Amino acid sequence: MQDWVDVTIESSVDAGELLGMLNDPAVTGAWQEAGAIHLYWPADRWTPDLLRGLKQVLARLGPQPAEPAVTVDRLPAQDWNEQWAKSVKPVRIGRIVIRPSWAGPEAVRRQPGEIELILDPKQAFGTGHHATTRMLIEWLEDSIRGGERLWDLGTGSGILAMAALRLGAASALAIDNDPVAIDCAREYAAANGFGPELDLRVATLQDLPKAEDRPCTLILANLDRNTLLGNLEWFRSPLQRGVRLVLSGLLVEDRGDIAAAFEGIGGVVVAQREREGWLALEVLAPESCEGA
Repeated sequence: MQDWVDVTIESSVDAGELLGMLNDPAVTGAWQEAGAIHLYWPADRWTPDLLRGLKQVLARLGPQPAEPAVTVDRLPAQDWNEQWAKSVKPVRIGRIVIRPSWAGPEAVRRQPGEIELILDPKQAFGTGHHATTRMLIEWLEDSIRGGERLWDLGTGSGILAMAALRLGAASALAIDNDPVAIDCAREYAAANGFGPELDLRVATLQDLPKAEDRPCTLILANLDRNTLLGNLEWFRSPLQRGVRLVLSGLLVEDRGDIAAAFEGIGGVVVAQREREGWLALEVLAPESCEGA
């Protein structure tokens, strides 16, 4: 039987970005909560070089208050399933209840009107534990009125697109440039009974259809600061067409740069949310702000 290595990183960096920069298919599982990231490798694939590479990636992800503490523990094979089940618990975000498949329906006492999504932590992040995911689900609950046509940029597990559809959006086009993430998202979509209303694609912003070819009313861009600024001009056309933008994956200190950049292409920050040092901004064109 296979033993495992559990690598715990005490850090608030975005776990999805960390996993993408590692680009290591040997990472078998992952989860994040309470300021810690857990990554799992088969013991026979773990080497000191991987630890050095992990620390180098953490350093490239930007300045942090201190060098993140990294702990490496070996898990005997017989403890793996128990450890996994203990680690990842169901989470409730407003009316959305997210649970792993091994926690049966009895693990969560659902209230009338609550919506359930089943997601098992894999290589696509977005299980409801990270602050950015929670903020955007809360925003969707407050903002979805029904019939929205959503584009979800940097979808990861697809959790935001699935939550939006369950809350009443009509359709969602969800993209990620990571094929592993889209494979995971498609598994989750099938497990939760979604059909053609959820279009999951491996794509970049430049691969997307033009707004006039596939109109949308809402764009979720759960991307990092550099990706947003590097693709700023792409957002001009949706803003001009009155599309509502919600930007996240940002640190609180990014607000000034992001707000100024989007003002330069005709957008205005009309609302914001903060959680655990992370930021979400809602941006509209000025002519769309009345009644927003």
